[in-house]
Amino acid sequence: MSGAGNDFVVLDGRSVDVSGLRQPERIAELCREYKTDGLMILLEGTGPSGGAADFRMEFYNPDGSGGMMCGNGGRCIVAFADRLGIRPSAPDRYTFLAPDGLHTAEILSRPRSSCGTTSTTATEVWTVKLEMIDVEGVSEVLGGYFLNTGTRHFVKFVDDVDAIDVEKEGKELRWNKAFAPEGANVNFVQILAGGTLKVRTFEKGVEGETLACGTGITASAIAAYYAGRLPVTPASAKERTEVKLLARRGDMLKVDFVPSETDPASFGSVHLTGPAEFC
Repeated sequence: MSGAGNDFVVLDGRSVDVSGLRQPERIAELCREYKTDGLMILLEGTGPSGGAADFRMEFYNPDGSGGMMCGNGGRCIVAFADRLGIRPSAPDRYTFLAPDGLHTAEILSRPRSSCGTTSTTATEVWTVKLEMIDVEGVSEVLGGYFLNTGTRHFVKFVDDVDAIDVEKEGKELRWNKAFAPEGANVNFVQILAGGTLKVRTFEKGVEGETLACGTGITASAIAAYYAGRLPVTPASAKERTEVKLLARRGDMLKVDFVPSETDPASFGSVHLTGPAEFC
């Protein structure tokens, strides 16, 4: 599956033993074989304190590391659950448990053929609106901004994102001692006319640039608001803010959130909307 060019091997682990698939060597082998940025496993759901979720999501980078959220992967695994016929607890709205906690996601559109049934002969594309975790804290460091949107991210604003050597500069920042010991994903962001953000991301675990990063796109939108780089008028401050972002492949995604009324570095009701493709 692909979320705006961010590709994944996705497995249904509800009725099979997937323990061997969690081994770093096996994860790396599958990601190499299918040329993907990660691997996801869908499992039976159990929410916090034993409460029910529609399913559970495990995400792994190609190097075998896990324990973090993937925004593009979250949209894809919701589309995967829908394609498998898993019935959500509410119409078109799934609840699932990810490494960073409980998420909800709404299916805004499904792939349809001319006769109104799901197509299986071509790439199938869902549109999914995914609720992300609240952001509690944005810090300024190294001329940019650090925040956690389910995964640790550093956001740096530049005049021309296409002129950046993402592999070189991204790697240097990813390993900077300021983010030790875990490191951070690195996003280079250009503000286009009208306030649209153009984003390129170096992902740790992949150890290179990916065509899109959902948590990075979310981090870029929030950092742009926090830094005062969005065309937001005082009248609309502290109200729901919507930001459009252009990923590397050319996909347009949307992030919306509500800034805290009391803490300028906190944001709630955060959503990431974009495509989820079954390839």
